[in-house]
Amino acid sequence: MGISSPIRGVCPFLPSHSLAQDTTFISVPYLATVPTWQTFPPPTPSSSGPLNLTRTGRLGGWLIPLSDLRYSFANPAQDVLFLPPAQLCLDPLGTEWDSKDLDGKEEPWKSGAGLPPTGCFPGPWRQDISLDCKGSPEETEARAWTVYYYGLLQSCLQQAGLPETQDRSQAPRTGCPGAEVTLCILGSPSTFLSLLLEGGVQSPGNMLLCLSPAWLMKVATPGQEGEAVLLVSKAVSFYPGGLTFLDDFVPPRHATYFLAGLGPESGRGKEAAELARNLTCPTGTSSELSQLLENRLLMRWLLSQQSGVAVPATLAFTYRPPGLLRGGDASPGLRLVELSGKEGQETLVKEEVEAFVHSEALGDASQVAVRLSGCRWRGQQALPLHLRVEPSTVVNTVLGLLEKLEEEESVLVEAMCPPVRLPLPGGPAPGPELAVRICAVVCRIQGDRPLLSKVVCGVGRGDRPVRHHYTLPRTLRVALAQCGLEEEAQVALLEQGIKEAAEGALAAVLALEAGLSVEQRGGRQVHTDFLGVDLVLTVIGRTLTPVVLKLNSGLCLEACGALEGLWAVPRLRRSAEEAAAAPLVETMLRRSGRHLMDGKQLLVIGAGGVSKKFVWEAARDYGLTLHLVESDPNHFASQLVQTFIHFDVTEHRRDEENALLLAELVRARNLKLDGCFSFWDDCLVLTALLCRELGLPCSPPAAMCLAKQKSRTQLHLLRCQGPPWPSTSLHAVACCPLENEADVERAIYQVPLPGVMKLEFGSGAVGVQLVKDGPQCREHFSRILHDLQGEADHPGIGLGWGNAMLLMEFVEGTEHDVDLVVFGGRLLAAFVSDNGPTRLPGFTETAACMPTGLAPEQEAQVVQAAFRCCLGCGLLDGVFNVELKMTGAGPRLIEINPRMGGFYLRDWILELYGVDLLLASTMVACGLQPALPAHPRARGYLVGIMCLVSQHLQLLSSPSSRETLQTLHDQGQLRLNLLEEALIPGQYEEPYCNVACAGPSPAEACHRLLGICQGLGIDRPNYPVAHFLSHFK
Repeated sequence: MGISSPIRGVCPFLPSHSLAQDTTFISVPYLATVPTWQTFPPPTPSSSGPLNLTRTGRLGGWLIPLSDLRYSFANPAQDVLFLPPAQLCLDPLGTEWDSKDLDGKEEPWKSGAGLPPTGCFPGPWRQDISLDCKGSPEETEARAWTVYYYGLLQSCLQQAGLPETQDRSQAPRTGCPGAEVTLCILGSPSTFLSLLLEGGVQSPGNMLLCLSPAWLMKVATPGQEGEAVLLVSKAVSFYPGGLTFLDDFVPPRHATYFLAGLGPESGRGKEAAELARNLTCPTGTSSELSQLLENRLLMRWLLSQQSGVAVPATLAFTYRPPGLLRGGDASPGLRLVELSGKEGQETLVKEEVEAFVHSEALGDASQVAVRLSGCRWRGQQALPLHLRVEPSTVVNTVLGLLEKLEEEESVLVEAMCPPVRLPLPGGPAPGPELAVRICAVVCRIQGDRPLLSKVVCGVGRGDRPVRHHYTLPRTLRVALAQCGLEEEAQVALLEQGIKEAAEGALAAVLALEAGLSVEQRGGRQVHTDFLGVDLVLTVIGRTLTPVVLKLNSGLCLEACGALEGLWAVPRLRRSAEEAAAAPLVETMLRRSGRHLMDGKQLLVIGAGGVSKKFVWEAARDYGLTLHLVESDPNHFASQLVQTFIHFDVTEHRRDEENALLLAELVRARNLKLDGCFSFWDDCLVLTALLCRELGLPCSPPAAMCLAKQKSRTQLHLLRCQGPPWPSTSLHAVACCPLENEADVERAIYQVPLPGVMKLEFGSGAVGVQLVKDGPQCREHFSRILHDLQGEADHPGIGLGWGNAMLLMEFVEGTEHDVDLVVFGGRLLAAFVSDNGPTRLPGFTETAACMPTGLAPEQEAQVVQAAFRCCLGCGLLDGVFNVELKMTGAGPRLIEINPRMGGFYLRDWILELYGVDLLLASTMVACGLQPALPAHPRARGYLVGIMCLVSQHLQLLSSPSSRETLQTLHDQGQLRLNLLEEALIPGQYEEPYCNVACAGPSPAEACHRLLGICQGLGIDRPNYPVAHFLSHFK
């Protein structure tokens, strides 16, 4: 049967008068119910050209004009327009159904009634596992649920092709309670499986699943009224490769992060809610926050005020609304009517309903749904549909429901958009039409920013509800391809629209949360770290845009996990895509690290300059108590610490003597230190000596001395011939120490020229120069010996150690920084950045890019080279910065800085990876393993350029130019890192500041940075920015 008559699409945002009378529509499969594509070939673009996707300012999303959604089918004469119906409520068609069917809330955990079903999970796993927790016996019903969830876990592991859980409970684990990361999940294994598996990869042995509240215990915290520590006595531990172990912990582990699957407060849900309330450790949700998310009206009102987020047209009658709901309209499509009582409201309800059903906000919707909103009504009501042209029935239904309202509850009248049904060319569809549900997982990352983690679609029969638990998930791109929409640019713009809507939803929730009291959140440490967002794509103003229907806490995560499970079967290729739970695990680890360090007392040796100002700000944010040893009695940091000890630390040839004196001062002041560290080059050896004297964790002083003196580093590593192979000597470079002119003459014949001459204990590339022959060697050595004799000549570059020099072989290649986190001799994390070409014969840094552009194999080579060099020098614990060159023969060492990277590196790594090297440094200093993800992924690129006083004095000294830089930084257009405080020109200069731009690729970041540099005057003939950026392909 062919298409012989026009059929109008129904949508609450698309006025009927805006459509041509002869327009014919067909629905898109992933948006709502549609015919299957089995009876005719997939569409191909018509001669009218590709889709024209535009960005609209009103909603902030990427939208497709419907006039461009046109394809040609088997019969070229039959040109039809794709019109996605706006199925705004995701409700099936019919006069009435149970809303539980819509959301699939039939979970045993939330039912709280009777015993679980039996025989659900047949499998070969052991049935004689002891699930009892010593000291916390369970009643018969509770134990039945524990057994049920253990069987569910084994079934999930089996379907994912993973091994059965091994029972280690007969040999209790000891561990270090209160000093190790413990990520604890209490809930359904199927809901949190993707999170648990990802946690096992990112933090092996620290991701724990508790199958019963009896496995946990709250203990009141002394001095913190109303708060409690959460102890874990029994759990299933997760490891890489999907390995799981049933463990008992004696003594119990202290949770550093807790996340519970919460439902209505009955049965085990009530126990879980109580466990999550008022904990001292970071908590991912609470009953209080869960109820707010489940309040459909509150969330709809909240989202309607968020730029870029659309919600269904809604009329709400609220009875004594909560304080979070203010009167008035949140948007043209959302009307709030506050009722003074439940009786005598006939006239008001009639007027409001009639105005609503006749308003333009409903567009072409022919039906409306009426529902109750409030935590009491979640999944417990029938949902009647009414014709829009019969407002009297709507009024009667509303009046009937008003009688059931309690305080802070509402009756909602919502636009209901049935999908378009259209006969297919050539005859009726051979099977049922399809409907699609779109859901997204959004996570809170570093800086309280929302990040879309993954989007999946659920596809089901159009005549039944499309529920999370009753559909097979697929990617958005697969669903779009089934619609014939495969052009990369168009798909990318649709994905961007969904990303903005989903991230906008979490941003709105976080903004709401920031204004809540501790009681309203359910605890001081409770914060929403992830969110599930249900969406459809619909038509607004003849354009296609995502509409947020509702929010959830676990269903979307479970759907994403189910999709990821497709690749877990061994015979299939594993997806290289990041797991949906990866950003959430990173947040859990980051919050755990902060929790472990809260209240720790550390001694800092050396305050550094303005480039280290972030240390004091971050310490306050992390809850650290700092005590400072510094030579300058007027240093600004002296006012930012708990204790200030004025002590001259500039004469480093007396470090051993000074370490003894400082230890006496610390004891005399009765400082109860958890750790001692330094981020300042000059003070690293003194810090190691002091730690040894005080019995605090640190790398050995001998290792620090070896790494601090550049020639000793290279000569020592050259002697490390192995085994193991490849030996560390392969990364070392020929060099010769220089203390007098005779050393220079000898070095000229020992070190291949051209070479590099530099200060033995220097930093910041001050005094580093390329020398091509003997005369240049003699001249540069003599000049440095004369110009840089002591600390006063150039403070902060190591002259307190003397002005000895070295000559080392110059190696060709690209330069790279590798920032390592090492604990107990194990590499925990590595971050590689690329440096641009320098202004020879000097080696002052010009430009940088992160993450590296090296091929994966080369990146692995430089990381291993950096790690081996640190181990070769005895650096077993700390955060280290290693400079190397990638040559044709592999990585070659330039130098090791046995402290966290300087300049902009800490800031960039925090921005791109969410990892704070400062926090990692303080944790290592306290003897705690840093809470880091095993495989951090960069989210974008940063490319930066250095500004020098010698080249940019006019720009940097202009108040208006400096104000412009700061304004662009505040607006997020660039990143500005000040490295020096004063504009002092001189022959031996260091960079004054770094200006960087972000982008999804190095090319895009370079393009933005070059434009800013040209506009501000940073790019000039003597400072060609384009050349400095040329290495970053």
